[in-house]
Amino acid sequence: MVHGSSGSPEASTRALPSWAAPEQSEQFSEALKSLETYKKKDPSKVIVRFKAVGNAPIMKQNFYKITSSNRFQAVIQFLRKELGWKSGDPLFTYINLAFSPAPDDTVSNLYKSFATEGHLIVNYSTTAAWG
Repeated sequence: MVHGSSGSPEASTRALPSWAAPEQSEQFSEALKSLETYKKKDPSKVIVRFKAVGNAPIMKQNFYKITSSNRFQAVIQFLRKELGWKSGDPLFTYINLAFSPAPDDTVSNLYKSFATEGHLIVNYSTTAAWG
């Protein structure tokens, strides 16, 4: 190790690399702004239409506005509450009679990909109906 006249290593006089610099670069502040945007809840609502399949009870009201940033799990919980079903009661949900979405899918993504006539159609059943 080479020491200068003050006895300290020369390495201490080198500048930090740009990624470690304490001042915020434009890229860093842009990344922070993106993170803040990502963390914000999307206040927009999506119209979800519930349709009974098979012997499932038909709901008196089947159109609901649901916050689009919610996970599909929240839709399942809401449906259980509206039907008066306990968590152990069988409930199967499908989008457009085609597939069962993952509970962590967002309502927004499902709506953007599978909306029909401005609604996200969620079919529900007491028994496994498809796949």
